[in-house]
Amino acid sequence: MKYKMTIAGLERELPLCKIADDLYIAAFICFGDAQITEACGRELLKLMPHEEYDYIFTAEAKGIPLAHEMARQSGSKKYFVARKGLKNYMPDPISVEDTSITTRGVQRLYLGRDDADLIRGKRVLLVDDVVSTGGSLRAMEELVRLCGGEVAGRVCVLAEGDAAKRDDIRYIEKLPLFNGKGEPIGD
Repeated sequence: MKYKMTIAGLERELPLCKIADDLYIAAFICFGDAQITEACGRELLKLMPHEEYDYIFTAEAKGIPLAHEMARQSGSKKYFVARKGLKNYMPDPISVEDTSITTRGVQRLYLGRDDADLIRGKRVLLVDDVVSTGGSLRAMEELVRLCGGEVAGRVCVLAEGDAAKRDDIRYIEKLPLFNGKGEPIGD
């Protein structure tokens, strides 16, 4: 089953993935799709003017190409990635727990102290591909807070289900949830 939609002016078919017996989500994957990544980066930048933030911040993994593209298009020299695993090159890392609808179980997000020090006192734009339950956003917000930074805004490509009703995120398109027959449910 697939869901056809237009994202940032480009038509895509998103495969439906089972989450529970009668709950499916549409998988938006920008890895390997340079055209959608470029278009979404451009549209996300329109949602949050560059003057309103100092740095872009995302969580591994699907947000990385979006953050990179946004940094490239805006002329930013640096963006930050919260990693899902501890790396040897991370000095004195900080971490928080993260739960999301697409990841089974609890995971941790890590940031090296060197990056944390650069975030201190800065306005940080959180970037994600899809916001659904908001678990990954909460984890990124907590990392920014632990670093001493300020969340300047939250942007995502797709707001899934009830996330589209939130007033604290800006998004390009709404994405419904689906029943077992592949039919949109809710709004």
